[in-house]
Amino acid sequence: MSDSGTDSATTITPRRTWRGRAGLSIQSKLLIMLLAVSLASSIVVGAIGFINGRDSLHDAAVDQLITIRSMRATEITEAIADVKRDASLQSRNLSAQTLSNTMNAAWDELQQQEVTDDQLAPLEAYYADTFIPELESRAGEEYGDEAFIPESNAGRYLQLQYTVKNQDFDADYDTLLTGNDTGDGTSYSAGAERYGDYFTRLIQQAGYEDALLLNLDGDVVFSAYKGIDLGTNVNTGPYRDTAFAQTYRDTIATNSVDSIGLTDFERWIPSLNVPTMWVISPVGNESGITGAMALQVPLDQINDVMTGSKEWKKQGLGDTGEVYLVGRDDLMRSTSRRLEEDPEDYVKRLISGGIAPTIANRIGEVKGTVLLQPVNTFAVGEAQAGRSGTVVGRDYIGGDSVTTYAPLEIEGLDWVIIARIDTAEAFEPVNVFTRNVLLSLLGILLGVSLLSLLLAQVFTRPIHRLVGAVHRVAEGDLDVQVPQGSRDEFGDLGSAFNDMASSLRIKQDLIEEQHKENEKLLHTLMPESVAAKYKQGDETISEAHENVSVVFAELVGFDDAVRGQSPEQEIALLNTLMRGFDEAAEKAGVEKVRTLRGGYLASSGLIVPRVDNIRRSVDFARNLLGVLERFNAQNGTQVGLRAGVDTGTVTSGLVARTSLAYDLWGDAVNLAYRVRSVTGEPGIYVSQTVRDRTQELVNYVEAGTVETQGRTETVWKVVV
Repeated sequence: MSDSGTDSATTITPRRTWRGRAGLSIQSKLLIMLLAVSLASSIVVGAIGFINGRDSLHDAAVDQLITIRSMRATEITEAIADVKRDASLQSRNLSAQTLSNTMNAAWDELQQQEVTDDQLAPLEAYYADTFIPELESRAGEEYGDEAFIPESNAGRYLQLQYTVKNQDFDADYDTLLTGNDTGDGTSYSAGAERYGDYFTRLIQQAGYEDALLLNLDGDVVFSAYKGIDLGTNVNTGPYRDTAFAQTYRDTIATNSVDSIGLTDFERWIPSLNVPTMWVISPVGNESGITGAMALQVPLDQINDVMTGSKEWKKQGLGDTGEVYLVGRDDLMRSTSRRLEEDPEDYVKRLISGGIAPTIANRIGEVKGTVLLQPVNTFAVGEAQAGRSGTVVGRDYIGGDSVTTYAPLEIEGLDWVIIARIDTAEAFEPVNVFTRNVLLSLLGILLGVSLLSLLLAQVFTRPIHRLVGAVHRVAEGDLDVQVPQGSRDEFGDLGSAFNDMASSLRIKQDLIEEQHKENEKLLHTLMPESVAAKYKQGDETISEAHENVSVVFAELVGFDDAVRGQSPEQEIALLNTLMRGFDEAAEKAGVEKVRTLRGGYLASSGLIVPRVDNIRRSVDFARNLLGVLERFNAQNGTQVGLRAGVDTGTVTSGLVARTSLAYDLWGDAVNLAYRVRSVTGEPGIYVSQTVRDRTQELVNYVEAGTVETQGRTETVWKVVV
């Protein structure tokens, strides 16, 4: 029975071979989803932050440059306004008026004093040997010897007395401003000595390069520096076509002390061709003017304002930023920072950028860009057109720059102001920000990846436990349980799985118990060997047996006994009777073959061969009588028994497989069936063979004969 039970359990819970999946696991899919969502979110947020931050930093860099440009524009505008205001005030004070009247009168006196050719020789020598060579050396051009000698007697006299003494053009400025009294006894010398100190203080305190005093005819009647412009006439002399001369004429023509003239930078020969800017203001009062005062604005004053006294970095321009001025002729009106910091590299870059070597070298020689450095950029063109803005592109020296531009609102000057800084430096915070964002984003992506991997493992851990538990259940282990730690769907799933496993275990126990009952029932219906063949699925199941005793018992009077009973009562009585027959069969060692409503078929020696199978069969039949006696006594009935016993060869097997009808047939079965009813009276009847084998143990009387297989068989009845 144990082997049979094992086979049945194996059939119910077969082992399965789990094959690997072709697709992605849930953990992989979850990891991909977490990574996709997290990375996409990080990239989107990072991109938005990067774009906004980059634009903000970009705008901040541009705004800072615009602010510096605006500050410089305000400063240069105020500086020039201060110069004009100072010139207007200086030309109105009493000292200027007295000096003008005195010098004009002295000039008129000197006009009456003739200068001979011999007296003129030192002046000619001065120009030929001193001034012209120095001018040509510094200007890089050739000039005539006599072009600058004044035509008037007064002009020639003054240059002989004062100008020819300026032999050292690099001498200390204070030395050149002294010596107003030449000791020649003229009223000019006396007036210069008395009132000339006013110009000296003006130069020393206000910081002008030179101060000229002109009469109404255009004669330069006094000069603080006493250069070659002293004594010349700006209307008829060598400087008549200069911006200085035109501004003088325009200013004098107003005949008002309120007018003020301002020149753009131009190369001024008396200053050795250095770019010069003049402020011209009439001298006089409300009654009229007597001349004009011209103040030479130093180039360094403009450069100091535009360079912030060369403190570019402190003023927010970093290592490459600068602010400069450009005139209508596209030439610079202030110096270049690059030239100030590295002249040699600046010249090389100019030449490599396409500037003529002569101009580039000249810039390097004079260390200045005013009226030399061309700036033909988009920013300059836009500013000259009256527009303000910002552009990123090539600058005047060929590099990439962020440039802001605007026109400069100064009356009398057609200038534009440009602020620039190298693109690399201007946007360095953007680059640093970009690098930091990228590094941060990479760090976030790495962290998100590791966290996603960890979360995916944590999230799928209950699934892995469930999968492992399912595999164990599939392999037949129904005692498996999974932990229920979480209070979520996975916890519910684990609880449901545990309930399912418990239910399966209970059902399996019930199935096994039912299987045992089925086995037991099957073995009550048929021998174990037949049952084994039946379970194997054999279609034809039969066996031939030798030396088997057969008992065929038939109830007599059972219908009368149960008449009037309900079906339930009837079957209960029959069951009671059949249980008694079964007990008797077990006690006698007889195998029950089948049970009928009115009879009982049993055998001895069929399943277990027995030497005394005949005796056992007879004893079993006699015991049935005892069962009936007890049954009748208990139930008040009169049920009798007719039983037939024979021995011989029989065949057993399943008849009608689908209904599990186990039966026994053969000559011994037929004869046992026939001998039981030989007289029609209750009793135990046996064949001749049975009587011969048991006559020493049992008393018999002859009951009759039956015909079987062409012969007459004597039937004997057991004497009870």
